[in-house]
Amino acid sequence: MSVVDAVDAPDMSTMVTIGQAAQRSGVPAKTIRYYESIGLVRPARGENKYRAYGDSEVETLRFINRARALGFTLKEVHALLALYRDRRRSSRDVKKLALRHVEQLDRKIDELTAIRNAVLELARHCRGDERPDCPILDDLGAVTLSLPDAQSRRDDRRISRRATRGVPGPWLSPCESSGSPPNGSGDA
Repeated sequence: MSVVDAVDAPDMSTMVTIGQAAQRSGVPAKTIRYYESIGLVRPARGENKYRAYGDSEVETLRFINRARALGFTLKEVHALLALYRDRRRSSRDVKKLALRHVEQLDRKIDELTAIRNAVLELARHCRGDERPDCPILDDLGAVTLSLPDAQSRRDDRRISRRATRGVPGPWLSPCESSGSPPNGSGDA
């Protein structure tokens, strides 16, 4: 080993195993291995070729864990880590990334609120008694399964918006809607 290698080599006596790193960071070992495979963490390898984690790697794992808990995607975590490691970064870039994430969260909240309201509307129209008639099941059965996922999600949002406005549609039982059966034409 050259003098340069000795200076650059991590002190293996202060390194911990993947299990210990998992315990200290709160990230499961399997997830740590995945993060390594996508380049988020780079553990050292001892002479025995086992992964070895120092304080820096454990700190990085905690950083990733916190960012993921806040809903940042792995792509965003990559960007945040790059900014975190760059001491000449501009906080403007970090704030821009965070605010973009807030916009995504707002969209998700809107979608989940619409879904919640649609389910609540369905529940309001279900008598919840001993009879087998159930507008909730009727509505779930009325969804066309052959729609592509993206189209189905768009239709679900459209139906959710209509349901929250009290617009009659397939989510209401025939006696509660305008009396005309759904035509499947997609008119909103």
